Amino acid sequence: MDDSDARRMWTVLEPLHVVTYFSPESLGALKEVGLRGFWMGYFGGRAAPLGPVAAGVVEATFFGFHPARVRRAVPDAWGFAAPEAILRARSEAAAANLRRVAPGIADAAPEIVPLLARVVDAADGAGRPLFAANRDLGLPDDPVEALWQLATSLREHRGDGHVAALTAEGLGGLEANILASGVGAVPGDMISKARGWSEEEWREASAALSARGLLDGDAATGTGRALRAEVERRTDALAAPPFRVLDDPEGLYRTLVPFARAVADAGEVPFPNPVGVPRVD
Repeated sequence: MDDSDARRMWTVLEPLHVVTYFSPESLGALKEVGLRGFWMGYFGGRAAPLGPVAAGVVEATFFGFHPARVRRAVPDAWGFAAPEAILRARSEAAAANLRRVAPGIADAAPEIVPLLARVVDAADGAGRPLFAANRDLGLPDDPVEALWQLATSLREHRGDGHVAALTAEGLGGLEANILASGVGAVPGDMISKARGWSEEEWREASAALSARGLLDGDAATGTGRALRAEVERRTDALAAPPFRVLDDPEGLYRTLVPFARAVADAGEVPFPNPVGVPRVD
């Protein structure tokens, strides 16, 4: 398996994961369990595997979000709902959504789960806190819930590696968002609003990137594009090794494609989106 194949796997696993942020089932379940508002649901739901952590842990691991946005939700979230209750709610709701929007996933899950479980078991958790926390949750008995949990663990494995690659290049969360916008990966107005950065903060960080020769106006320079491409190449390289335990990674990819497309076709996950995941070809 080539390193670049890890990106193809991301394009089919990420859509299965992100229903937890956008689907009515997931939004409703997090509200019902006690979390208040979209952002408390987002931070509480995604951070719950870590336990009732302080805001600084969420800022560091999630990367790219304005600290004030995080601190409006954490640690207050843990006073409204215990992480254990949040974990049950998010898993059940994500599976309910996948069953609704991706017919056939329940039949395919028993075949997919053992393959993804092999990949997760082969992945190194060193330096990957969000991955390790999700991996150590164990798998639900329900096969669709298990599929969602495995997809979530692998997307956090990739995300932890991506953060490492960005920080190695001297890019903070805001700068990473701006550079992603500068290469056209995600619209700047979308990502700045989604991550909570003000226009003034965006301008100041853009000026710093311009001083480094990485940005010209709103667009990345050749140097900026090369740096972004290297970060993505390194992210793929860090994400790829666990998939090499598969005898037929292409077969698993083809199996997942219809379900990723079904999520996109349901219209509940926006494209483009702040995550930057594209529609599957």
